[in-house]
Amino acid sequence: MRGLPIFVVLLVVLAGCTAPVSLDGDGPAVTTATDTTTPATATQTTDSTETTPTPPTTIEPETTTSSSETTAPQTTTAESEAVTTTYPPASGYGPWGSDPVIIEVRAPNDGRDYETLVREATVFWERNDARYLGYEVEYAVSSDVRNPDIILQFSDTIPECSGQADAVGCAPYITDARQIDRPETVYVKTGFGDDSTVEIVEHELGHTLGLAHGDEPADLMNATGILYTLPRTNATEKAFPWDDPEFTVYVNESGAREPDGAREQVGHAFDYFAAGAPGMPDTLSFRYVDDPEAADIHVSFSETSPCGTGAASCAAVTGYDPDGDGALETYDRFRIVLVDLDTEAVAWHVGYWTAHYLGAEEDADKPDPFQNATYTERRSEWWA
Repeated sequence: MRGLPIFVVLLVVLAGCTAPVSLDGDGPAVTTATDTTTPATATQTTDSTETTPTPPTTIEPETTTSSSETTAPQTTTAESEAVTTTYPPASGYGPWGSDPVIIEVRAPNDGRDYETLVREATVFWERNDARYLGYEVEYAVSSDVRNPDIILQFSDTIPECSGQADAVGCAPYITDARQIDRPETVYVKTGFGDDSTVEIVEHELGHTLGLAHGDEPADLMNATGILYTLPRTNATEKAFPWDDPEFTVYVNESGAREPDGAREQVGHAFDYFAAGAPGMPDTLSFRYVDDPEAADIHVSFSETSPCGTGAASCAAVTGYDPDGDGALETYDRFRIVLVDLDTEAVAWHVGYWTAHYLGAEEDADKPDPFQNATYTERRSEWWA
């Protein structure tokens, strides 16, 4: 096997329950985090004659998982190599011999210090060679060398590796000196943060030292891993924090006062945005589905509040945090819960939260019907 890839496990950062709300006179709703076990993005608004929605307080999700280059969750695995490593050899050295393994670093001129990242990876193996390899290894790293043993090529694309086209790294699997054809080339994908880049290099160098997928250290040599990208723009800073303007909608009207009227009101809200709401993207579409798992937007009704005292609606969002900074960079789904609302007010609350998660976090950025609306205005045919 001349090339072994490493893949990325893509996981969704989930939003948790909304937090309780307390009202300070006629002031804004204030949220506080209470769910410490689930990453949460909690926002809410109240509905009364005295208070109007204010920019919700967002509780950013804790960093637990991330994705890399794609926008949909997926897990790619590769079969571990059924190879037994028979080191240490009599000489005490592995396939590269007793001399330092010379690595030439080839990388784009983008201002990053790739040599330092590679050295950090080589130090790991120099310090752990007896533990994981059973033989000694030493490295010399430079971007300007003659006759290197290994060319470590950083690139934004990785050649197909063992039949896989979506790997983030690729290296030859070497267990014997007779397999080496100098210079061997190791590929590492760019665009990942420093720690993740070092981890990829360590993994790929492990293959050149005779380790297959699943060998110890297993957390490093697994065929899949959780990696973080370089910093990206947070969803709250984007004009449109979604990958696709075509939304699927699931409506569970079973808890509404008037189910038929409530569903009609939900339709008015989404029709308003599909027709081109001021300041919103003009390519939005909304298609209703019967399967809640297939929905990007989930609307439900409740007689009792999951939102906190005094809140007539609340919402939570899920999405992706590929750079691992604890804030979502792209939204995936959001859910709106409407609490014991007058049927005539349903459309306004659905519209308010839809505008919020389409990129209008501040009320001043939302279309006019959602700015300082009175009790009566919320129950008017504002969409007409």
